Amino acid sequence: MFSSLVHLARLVRVGFVLTREGVFSLADPAALSPSQRGLIRLLRLFEKRGADGGKLARAFTRLGPTYVKLGQFLATRPDIVGIKNARQLESLQDRMPSFAKDIAFATIEMTLGKPVATVFDEIGEPVAAASVAQVHKARSGDAAVAVKVLRPGVRERFAKDIGAMIYAASLAERLAPDARRLKPVESVKGFARSVALETDLRLEAAALSELRQNAEKDRDFRVPTVDWERTGRDVLTTEWIDGTPVANITALDAAGHDRKALARIAMQSFLRHALRDGFFHADMHQGNLFVDGEGRLVAVDCGIMGRLGPRERRFLAEILFGFITRDYRRVSEVHFEAGYVPAHHSIDEFAQAIRAIGEPIHDRPAREISMARLLTLLFEITGIFDMQTRTELVLLQKTMIVVEGVSRGLDPDFDMWAAAEPVIREWIETNLGPIGKLQEMGAGAREALRAATRLPDLIERGDALVRHLEAQSEKGFTLSPESIAAIGKAEASGNFWGNLALWLLVAIAFYAVVT
Repeated sequence: MFSSLVHLARLVRVGFVLTREGVFSLADPAALSPSQRGLIRLLRLFEKRGADGGKLARAFTRLGPTYVKLGQFLATRPDIVGIKNARQLESLQDRMPSFAKDIAFATIEMTLGKPVATVFDEIGEPVAAASVAQVHKARSGDAAVAVKVLRPGVRERFAKDIGAMIYAASLAERLAPDARRLKPVESVKGFARSVALETDLRLEAAALSELRQNAEKDRDFRVPTVDWERTGRDVLTTEWIDGTPVANITALDAAGHDRKALARIAMQSFLRHALRDGFFHADMHQGNLFVDGEGRLVAVDCGIMGRLGPRERRFLAEILFGFITRDYRRVSEVHFEAGYVPAHHSIDEFAQAIRAIGEPIHDRPAREISMARLLTLLFEITGIFDMQTRTELVLLQKTMIVVEGVSRGLDPDFDMWAAAEPVIREWIETNLGPIGKLQEMGAGAREALRAATRLPDLIERGDALVRHLEAQSEKGFTLSPESIAAIGKAEASGNFWGNLALWLLVAIAFYAVVT
């Protein structure tokens, strides 16, 4: 009970900030019940004057670093917050005041178990600071390195705030059944996993290393090397990248880089990693991309990564290829084959809905094609056809929008579909053509052989289970008095806390209004 009250107290503060910043005005009235619309109108009376534009970003900034990270995470979930709000959240800048150099040195020494002077020949003041960590430029011998140091107390702060978020998501699922399709609890837990990865710098180092290994043969894309000897849970050391920021168009032109080629490289590298490797950089915004002296695209900061299994990769390739070739029937079939759309719906009707998405992108200039508009339609249609949210695919789609934005910034006439087509066609020919079929048959044969080796153990365990069930059925399945009492107590407790939660939510809303 005490932890619930603590979470509710934190949520009261969140509700107050959201009310004052006018966030509730962003709700779509058409999707609300009459009573909910009335509550929104009441809450809007207490907005700050002039609270227009950037409301979500401003509110999350006021709420602190955990909510800044949440806002950045929600920017990857337009299915939850909507395309317009997701784009607004992209503007969140994870910039924080740097912490003292001596604190950073203490963290380095505690993590690596050595004095800073013996680890680095030289280390300077922080060059960038965010909610999770800050970065120092240092030297080790003749090499320049980037040293990322975790912010003190960040894990504890995130743990407290995320606990309240999970509590709020649980209430939302209980009190708003329509929200369950969007899986709010699963989404918050996904955010929690993302934060856990970002606050253990060894895991980010592993992601950098894996992405670098996957991209070793890519001639136009690379990732900085990790210095494992100078890396631990709270410290990450990598090579220093002396490159031109992708965001600096003037500097790119002055250095003679081909911006049209860079735009193509950005999109094709992302798709190649997603399809070929099933592991992609999910935060490829302009601040994380540089161009080195050889004209290669360099990606840094692997705190947010995405993974796709073989099934999801095939789904992605066939969906995109279907849009490119206008084979909407095949796009529809792929959704049903993957089990993403329930079987009671019509394949032809879904294909008709997909056509409404695909046709507007053809026979139009590249600069007029809006991926944001396409995804808005896609989310609306999947909702109509009861398609459950696939978080890994939403992250992929969102990353595609971000990468397209990077490419459009480099080349205003960039045609995403023309750039994507050769990568997707190559993957389909390799994996779904004759060679792919042979490889699939070989993998199936290996799996069958492994299953055969486990067969005797499975038979023995199955036989033991049958004997146990037969013995239990002869005696009858009974519950002990303690079990019956515990079930009754749990049922009564559940009713009590459910009723209490309803009254507390009313109290929170009232507090946010009158404060």
